[in-house]
Amino acid sequence: MAAIEIYTTPFCPYCHRAKALLQSKGVRFDEIDVMMSPGKRKQMRERAGGGNTVPQIFIDGEHIGGSDELIELDQDGRLDPLLGIGL
Repeated sequence: MAAIEIYTTPFCPYCHRAKALLQSKGVRFDEIDVMMSPGKRKQMRERAGGGNTVPQIFIDGEHIGGSDELIELDQDGRLDPLLGIGL
């Protein structure tokens, strides 16, 4: 199973959408709340190449992007292999 990290804030609808998709896949992910830990936002920006909006999603250390990119990967059938589902 892939290691998934998602940088979020509590009231972000895009974060909720991305987490709901991951939960529907039955995968475990580490959620990093950048609102409660300002240093984590700096870490997120560095890892995401300057991306400042949430969510920022990483699968096995690879920056995927945000919610829209995650959903696009799923619609294209490319998300499950990244997650290690159905291998």
